[in-house]
Amino acid sequence: MSKKQKHKNSVFANKIWYNVLIRNFNPTQNPMEELKLKKIMDKIDRFCYTHPNFGIPRLMLYIVIGNIVVFLFSGMDTTGMLRSMLSFSPEMIFKHGQIWRLVTFVFVPTSSGLSLVLWLYFYYFIGSALEDHWGTAKFTVFYLSGVVLTAIYGTLAWLITGYSFGVTVHYLNLSMFFAFATMYPDMQVLLFFIIPIKIKWLAIVDLILFAAEILSGSFPMNLLPIVALLNYVLFFGDWLFGYFGKEQRQQRKNTANFKNEARRINYEMKNKPYNRKCEVCGRTDTDFPDLEFRYCSRCEGYHCYCIDHIGNHVHKQD
Repeated sequence: MSKKQKHKNSVFANKIWYNVLIRNFNPTQNPMEELKLKKIMDKIDRFCYTHPNFGIPRLMLYIVIGNIVVFLFSGMDTTGMLRSMLSFSPEMIFKHGQIWRLVTFVFVPTSSGLSLVLWLYFYYFIGSALEDHWGTAKFTVFYLSGVVLTAIYGTLAWLITGYSFGVTVHYLNLSMFFAFATMYPDMQVLLFFIIPIKIKWLAIVDLILFAAEILSGSFPMNLLPIVALLNYVLFFGDWLFGYFGKEQRQQRKNTANFKNEARRINYEMKNKPYNRKCEVCGRTDTDFPDLEFRYCSRCEGYHCYCIDHIGNHVHKQD
């Protein structure tokens, strides 16, 4: 590729990014500053930053291994005693002091056979991706808060109804998918190992299934999906409310589409005998190849000036 062609490509790329990003950027706008959820997330991020060694590296790997071990030993336990001793039971915790159940219920599998293998692989893949993106500390806080919320709800349900419900982390593990889809909405996966589909559409299907469980399940177990979603909202509520806020909707509406902007600028460059032209004196880089040209950041839109007029012109308001 010639130097001239490289220069044109560079100019082309700069024009696109200027119109797509810089033109619509306003550092004074931050509609989420007043949200309490953002303040909570700031505190969590600050804690994770100041405690980088907090958490369990590859937490989901240990959870998956724990599920496999419990499943294998449960297969040899015809009495079902092992699952019973590890499951969550507020009555056994508070009346008999079996506090290990606050942790061990995480390792009790909720399915078996091939279904268990697929679920565990799904949990490990999503959990590892979140940990790589967030870091060990933040992912541990995310999962730990979900476990705590689940345990609190199971305890409240026992206190209200008098029955000890065996809550699980099934919906907590599924809620990790919402977090993953929020960060990688356009990632493609193969549904049933055949059909390519974007993560965001699968997340919508997952949300519909959550709603179906809430509407069709029996109280109080039907509210477990909501408890799992509360954990998601705790970590993504600031983004969620900001995304559907009025300011963000207007910003998305005004933001130029990258592909359309690329086609437009590419068309303009093909039909011009020059790449840059001063809007004051009319000199171009073709007529004056040694003349330096700049783009004014104070003008609204995309306006080019030579070095003599970049600081000496009337700023334009589109």
